[in-house]
Amino acid sequence: MNYFDLLSNGQRGTGLLDHQIEAASTTMSMRLEGAVCALAGLTIEATDLPVPTGSLCRIHCNNAPPCLAEVIGFQGPRTLLTPLSPSNGVAPGDRVESLASSPRIWCSHELLGRVLNGFGEPIDGRGPLALGKLRRIDARGQPALSRSAIRTPISTSIRAIDALHTCGQGQRMGIFSGPGVGKSTLMAQIARYTSADVSVVALIGERAREVHDFVHHTLGPEGLKKCVVIASTSDDPPLLRTRAAKVACTVAEFFRDENKHVLLLLDSLTRLAQAQRQLGLAAREPPATRGYPPSVFSMIPELLERAGNAANGSITGFYTVLVEGDDFNEPIPDAVKGITDGHLMLSRPLASRGHFPAIDVNLSISRVRSDVVPREHVTMAQRVLALCATWNDIEDLVNLGAYQRGTSVEYDLAVESRPAILKFLRQESMKPVSLPEAQRNLVDLCQWLETTERTIRSNSNRRGQPAAPAQTARQ
Repeated sequence: MNYFDLLSNGQRGTGLLDHQIEAASTTMSMRLEGAVCALAGLTIEATDLPVPTGSLCRIHCNNAPPCLAEVIGFQGPRTLLTPLSPSNGVAPGDRVESLASSPRIWCSHELLGRVLNGFGEPIDGRGPLALGKLRRIDARGQPALSRSAIRTPISTSIRAIDALHTCGQGQRMGIFSGPGVGKSTLMAQIARYTSADVSVVALIGERAREVHDFVHHTLGPEGLKKCVVIASTSDDPPLLRTRAAKVACTVAEFFRDENKHVLLLLDSLTRLAQAQRQLGLAAREPPATRGYPPSVFSMIPELLERAGNAANGSITGFYTVLVEGDDFNEPIPDAVKGITDGHLMLSRPLASRGHFPAIDVNLSISRVRSDVVPREHVTMAQRVLALCATWNDIEDLVNLGAYQRGTSVEYDLAVESRPAILKFLRQESMKPVSLPEAQRNLVDLCQWLETTERTIRSNSNRRGQPAAPAQTARQ
């Protein structure tokens, strides 16, 4: 028996009094019924159905299984619904029955290691879940002044991130990537080896094959033990895809309220925005930027603001943005960059060279790095990033053979240190690096850079050439 049968049939589940009270609170105070009068695309219109937006309804079809739908708006006396399950067989005059006034799911510690759908039901074939606590999936984020500051670093197990763009507990990071650049592998490694207590992974709009591969191969049995995976594939109705993202946030909030530090990974915000665009247009919203209605740009901050620090627990959010045509100036990437506390840019040229993780460290940023690591760490990270930027300036000259050594100490150091920096930035996906280890690797690299720079200056002085200061060379 699924969640909706529980609501409609009034089953007691575990028999505990609080479960019965919670179940009663999600049902309508009185059963209302209407009738289907029109259907166009994703929009089902009903008459005589005065229920609030967000209400769950069941459409009783004469020649097909019942169809679940949710109220998304109103048009005069008509109620607009969009399906949560296949709408094949819906016909004019079909009875529409209200079920629940607010969407909720059951949450418990038994969710660990399970794979759920957009209804919060298990789809991994391992049997039903025991009832726990009912939580609304459309909750809002914590008030600004009730949040605690981000002061504690969180380990992602990725050396390039932990050393150069250190993240903090409660931070929200965007991962921007074109298709096929390695974001799923990066997400799986972070989920498996993070220092957080629990990982919640939401796969929104992915292909069914990719969901299977991610759960069974990329994440693996060991990685799944402390994870909860919520999956809604590309063939699901758009409303079910948006619900899956809200379910993931709700599960993360449940573990946060249990005094856990949670890592929330959502892949991807772009497909979520596309699903919300379909819903907005079905609700007859006017299209705005690139066809996205206003509800898309209000949904993104509402979802991202649900991450952050609470009194005891925390939710650290990593949100992937699938960049179409590798255009990082699309409306969705622009909106996400303005909300998150930093971003990681994945580079296709790096990925094509077999460089994993394919993070462009110069285009990436963590806005809380200086709040979670010592000043000495920040100084060393800036030194490595400066050398990477210097290399980008002279890379074409080096590749053409037109670069002449002795031009400046900074240029010579960038060329000399390039292999060491690339070795530092590269990492195999199955070999995690802890945060203390990443910090030690950064110290070792910077000590080697200092020694190499002194050698370059000494050789330049012996040749009788002036050694240009590093700052002058960078300018």
